[in-house]
Formats: sequence, structure tokens, C-alpha cells
Amino acid sequence: MLTSLPDDDALAAVALGRAGLAGVLAPGAVHISTSTVSPDISRRVAEEHARHRQDYVAAPVLGNLDFARERKLFVLAGGARSAVEKVRPLLERLGQRLFVIGEDAALANLMKLAANALTATTLECMGEVLALLRKGGIDRHLAYDVLTNSLFDSRVHKTYGGKIVDERFTPPGFAVPLATKDLRLALAAAEKSQVPMPAASLVHDHLVELAARGWAELDWSALGLLAAVDAGLSEA
Repeated sequence: MLTSLPDDDALAAVALGRAGLAGVLAPGAVHISTSTVSPDISRRVAEEHARHRQDYVAAPVLGNLDFARERKLFVLAGGARSAVEKVRPLLERLGQRLFVIGEDAALANLMKLAANALTATTLECMGEVLALLRKGGIDRHLAYDVLTNSLFDSRVHKTYGGKIVDERFTPPGFAVPLATKDLRLALAAAEKSQVPMPAASLVHDHLVELAARGWAELDWSALGLLAAVDAGLSEA
């Protein structure tokens, strides 16, 4: 059984309780969840499945909708080794590479949240730097070309930097509310582990600001739009 759900509450509603997956699947079944959720709910669901002699594999993915269509996602798997191996053929078909994070399913979720926090802070920095260059008189497309074809040629810089310079914030590949949720979960995990993340905290606040301005339906690369507005380059 494979599920892909938006948040902790949705996963709990589908997996737990008498009518949930743990209560209806047969012993030996494997529940694969590609949801981006907290490590805590992942452990809770894994424990419930284990109580019913089932397995749970957390398999969140890295990549946007274009990556998904082309089967170029990166899959992060966590769960009992035997369960991961049982579903490996399916997981490998979902994307271009499978990373096995560990036998604790929650670690795959932590890895995904950390990656999304890093992406979000990268978008923030890209937006600020492009606003600086644009306001200083450098064509934004030229600035993007220089940056992404020299030292900053990662997929994140190129994909989302391109959205920022072209102002392609719709349709969203990853909408602001989902990004806000992921940063919130990452910061909660960081607080639990006593890991300060001031940059991620700032970006979380900026995502909340995007929603407050009525831009909740935009892609999270609209962090670049917010930087442009703050620099007086675009209308709020």
C-alpha cells in the first residue's frame, strides 16, 4: 500500500485507528508513505503497523512535479531493512536514485525536512542577491546566467532561480502553505534536538508573510518576489 498525504493529521487519519490501514491490512503487508511529515508521526505509524505485524517504510522524495513526470525524483527510504528490500523495486521505479537512510523510518522524514529547509534558505538568498543585482543596474537574466553557470550551478539554483528571474510563480510546483508546513516541522525537530536554525526561522516567517499578503497560491520561489518588493522593485 502506497500513500502520499499532505501532513501529519492526514497520515494519522489514514493509517491509525480501527478503520485505518494498520487495522485493515493483512499481517506482512508494507505501507509505503511518501508524505513529508514529522519524524514523530512517522515513528507512531511505524509502531502501530509493527503492533499488527506489518511493516512501514517512509519514502519521501526530493524533486518537483517535473522530476516526478520524468521519474527523476530522489527517494529517501527509512524502515526495517527487510521491508525496504521487499519494496525496493517499486521505490527504484519512482525516481532516478534511492537513498536508504536507516532502519528508523523517521530518519527519512528528518532528511526530507532538512533538505527542504536548505532549499528554502537557498531561495531566500537567491531572491535577495538577484534583487541587489537588479537594483544595482545589472539585467536580472544576465545575473542569473552568471551565477548559475559559474559557482552556483546546482539544480536548486537553476530551477528556482529561473522561476524568480522570470517571475513564474504560478502554477505552483510547491505552494507556499506546504513550504510553510515543512519549515515548521523542520524547526520543531531542530528545537527538539536543540539545534539553532536562525536562517530557517527567518525563511519560515517570510513564507508566513507571503500568505499574509494574499500570495498563498504562489510557488515557494515567490520568496524572490518578496525580496524584490522589499527592495522597492515590485508592487506589493
